[in-house]
Amino acid sequence: MKNKKLIFIILTIIILIVIFLIIFYKKQAKKSEIGNNSSSQEIVDYILNISSYEAEVEIEVTSNKNSNKYIIRQQYVKPNKSIQEILQPENLNGIKIIKNDKELKIENSKLDLNKMWNGYEYVTDNCLDLNSFIEEYKANPSSSYEEKDEQIIMSLEKENSKYTKYRSLYIDRKTGKPLKMEIKDDGKKLKIYILYKEVRLNNLEENIIAFNRNYNKQI
Repeated sequence: MKNKKLIFIILTIIILIVIFLIIFYKKQAKKSEIGNNSSSQEIVDYILNISSYEAEVEIEVTSNKNSNKYIIRQQYVKPNKSIQEILQPENLNGIKIIKNDKELKIENSKLDLNKMWNGYEYVTDNCLDLNSFIEEYKANPSSSYEEKDEQIIMSLEKENSKYTKYRSLYIDRKTGKPLKMEIKDDGKKLKIYILYKEVRLNNLEENIIAFNRNYNKQI
């Protein structure tokens, strides 16, 4: 009787280990779907079809008068939900630009919003969004990409746009994640530089929960 119980326990442990290994290797296989072994086209298609992302970005905006730097946390859930929260500079900390379907809100009761509109170019412009770049890339017949120095560079030229005419997104060839974005004016002078410090792609369920949590705080 004891031997039967021992055999049952051992079999149960073996089954649990097998299940764990199956789940583990499936997750590892999923992670390795996009990356160093993928073609450039596969990585581009992966970026163009992301369902959600969360990122912390450093942004430098250069105008004729000065240069401003920001750190912003971005959240996006397909098809049209996004939140941009300004973390730095300190005087803009807590500002949120919230898009939920057709609704757009800019909020922070401590800040004079008129001052922000007049003094901080592009902060509320959707050109800072990764999803905005993706949609414009898909719609623009002149969009193209190239591979250079272990990076894939996705580029587009936006018509009728003086200050944000040329946009280029740099993708890490090994990880399939965005590294930086450069936005130039019609004279090809760099106006906006976006550095992606932390990026999490396609964590759809987690991103929906995070979006709803942040959005519902405002209601």
